[in-house]
Amino acid sequence: MIQDPRPVIAALRDGRGLDGEGAALIARGLAEGWVSDAQAGAFAMAVLTRGLDETGRVALTRAMRDSGRVLRWDLPGPVLDKHSTGGIGDTVSLVLAPVLAACGAYVPMISGRGLGHTGGTLDKLEAIPGLRCDLDEAGFRRVVQDVGCAIVAAGPDLAPADARLYAIRDETATVGSVDLITASILSKKLAAGLDGLVLDVKQGSGAFLGSRDAAQHLARALVDCANAAGCPTRAFVTDMDQPLAPAAGNAVELHEAIAVLRGGRGALRDLTLALCDACLALGGLSGAVQALDSGAAAEVFARMVRAQGGPADLIQRPDRHLPPAPVILPIPAQGRVAAIDTQALGHAVVALGGGRLHKGDRIDPRVGLASLLRIGDEAGPDRPLGMVHAASEGQAMAAIATVQAAYLMGDGPAPGPLILSKVLPA
Repeated sequence: MIQDPRPVIAALRDGRGLDGEGAALIARGLAEGWVSDAQAGAFAMAVLTRGLDETGRVALTRAMRDSGRVLRWDLPGPVLDKHSTGGIGDTVSLVLAPVLAACGAYVPMISGRGLGHTGGTLDKLEAIPGLRCDLDEAGFRRVVQDVGCAIVAAGPDLAPADARLYAIRDETATVGSVDLITASILSKKLAAGLDGLVLDVKQGSGAFLGSRDAAQHLARALVDCANAAGCPTRAFVTDMDQPLAPAAGNAVELHEAIAVLRGGRGALRDLTLALCDACLALGGLSGAVQALDSGAAAEVFARMVRAQGGPADLIQRPDRHLPPAPVILPIPAQGRVAAIDTQALGHAVVALGGGRLHKGDRIDPRVGLASLLRIGDEAGPDRPLGMVHAASEGQAMAAIATVQAAYLMGDGPAPGPLILSKVLPA
């Protein structure tokens, strides 16, 4: 029988909050289609303007999780995962998943595509010829069980209420609600049947949340809600005032992930290991550094790529399978890097064709920015700001101008720490 969502919306509008019964009604109606777009928009606006307390936030998260299939696992190790709110050069997932698997965890990572100026894990993986992220549930389970990790797209029966509400939020200017962000992120992650979750909340010029207070607030909401919903969770607030890896794009970021798996150093490795240690601790495991340095994680990554349809020798021969862009040009500059408009770098990649302006746009995996300098580095005739990988010379020249404008040269403060804070259960 069709039920009426209007009393739930009115209760929120009038400041009487959201209980489990009301949340379940809304989530079920969103998934089944009998909550109209107008009612969904009114619900989202009421949440944005009135807010939810922790009880309401947990109720909405659980209801959206339960609006579709919730995976259950019977594996000889803990089921762990991490989620990032998105940044530039953030290719942590491609290293973290195989590291965790090499340490005895199982990682059913359900990821997304690029959003706005930030890159998407699935877009990066699909730069690998033949690799499929659209596995059905049986295939997903098989790869997780056999390899230890798989990185796939969400199926239509995973938190379907969130998929519907997400589109409505975009149309009704309610994307910025911390309560709705929290329920959206966690409903999908909890539907994956996790034993533990670590969250990476980005803050800075390349993040969706520019201020430290906003990032801290979201991290606290996520941790408290996930733990109350039954999933042990920790969060890190991390710096995004400069790219995490020295590259932005799909194939170029894959090269960076492979470099770390093969022993490369830098901020990408450092943050990945910190997140791995936190994940493993939730599952009673350890050994991230050894898994990375011994090559065990690289072997797991190679097996995952092969199991999902990619080439068996990607780790050994990335250049063979990740062809370069037709035009590669340096980005000239002189002086010391004082600051970076990191979001502008993400927009430059989108303009090159490495991201989407509209849903359904095709991505050119070859294009992007590589060898990017970090804050405090010196640029000069023999050391450009980076290299543009483009499909045409005209696009390359436009990207060069954008990147030059995004870099502030001169004296400036030393870069801050990579990890700004850690958020534990209250």
